[in-house]
Amino acid sequence: MNRKSTAPIPEAITQLQRQLEQFRSTQSARTKLPEPLWLAAVELARQHGIYAVAHPLRLDYTRLKQRLNGIPSQSRKQKPKPAFVELIGSGASTLPDCVIEFESAGGGKMRVQWKAAVPPDWASLLHAWHATQR
Repeated sequence: MNRKSTAPIPEAITQLQRQLEQFRSTQSARTKLPEPLWLAAVELARQHGIYAVAHPLRLDYTRLKQRLNGIPSQSRKQKPKPAFVELIGSGASTLPDCVIEFESAGGGKMRVQWKAAVPPDWASLLHAWHATQR
């Protein structure tokens, strides 16, 4: 079976390929790539496609795709989720106070206090709170 000849590699990819080869030649086999090299590869993948960049640069296709899609790699620290959400109502009211407190199995607590004739949207409120507890 004859294979079609592959298209020439764009010059920008060739330049990054040289940089990667130089880096790899001075490092041990399992050394992580510096962030500037990853950023350059992501930018090239936006322009030329993931496979067209990952293959000649010998990069992990899945990792490049995750970085391109903005999914942080497992080695990066994720931003901490908010531990507390405060909802502040508008002005004083002559309506009676109502307070409801929730506590999750993991120890998270939420307290809702309001003065209004209509209660809050409990489904949305609890869903948002549950999302911060994960």
